[in-house]
Amino acid sequence: MHPSSMLRMKWFFDNYINNSNEYRTILDVGSYDVNGSYRHLVADNLSYTGLDMADGPNVDLVPKSPYIWEEIESDTFDVVISGQAFEHIEFPWLTMTEIARVLKKGGILCIIVPRLAVRHRYPVDTYRYDVDGVVALCRYTGLTPIHASMNLGPKGCSKEWYCETGDTMLVAKKPETWSGMLDVKSYSCIPSDIQALATGFIDFKEQTYANSKPAYIEKRIIRFAHSVRKRLEKYLGE
Repeated sequence: MHPSSMLRMKWFFDNYINNSNEYRTILDVGSYDVNGSYRHLVADNLSYTGLDMADGPNVDLVPKSPYIWEEIESDTFDVVISGQAFEHIEFPWLTMTEIARVLKKGGILCIIVPRLAVRHRYPVDTYRYDVDGVVALCRYTGLTPIHASMNLGPKGCSKEWYCETGDTMLVAKKPETWSGMLDVKSYSCIPSDIQALATGFIDFKEQTYANSKPAYIEKRIIRFAHSVRKRLEKYLGE
């Protein structure tokens, strides 16, 4: 689990979960601990269930079917999270359908997925997602996106938020009036306002540290200035 993914999920918990009394049960889709997991972000007073397609570290539930989770009743979980998993799912719209089903009305989800990562099959490597991609998954399943951004971070965040994988993050809610799947017959594409969805997040070049010169460049400039001054002093002295 690379640092930028962990930082984004921590931000989600800090801003939506930790100070709320309505979110108590959490499902982690793609929870197998390959090189880290989100379990440590979950407070002790909350219930965490790790779901994956193979048994192993940090996995509590392996459904018989990867796309029909008969083991879980509808409207079971307050929160669904998933990080670095959707790029390995062959039919992500089916997975998103199950997420929408098991998420309670009024529940919230967070998905983190790469936009620019190199191929890494586990066991397959199928998709890369920009903001429009994760928003489309929400539209297909009747969920409402409340935040979506690609390789952006909150003002003042650490440099580790930005990485070569270009993480896309989605936060969405299941409406209290959720009525199910998209009516594809009457659907017409209206592009989302991606700037509004990323409100409060900014690009790397907008961060203060991106505008400051590295120390070694500053030292070279200072040495050059001293050299010029000495030459001028010598020239004027003659």
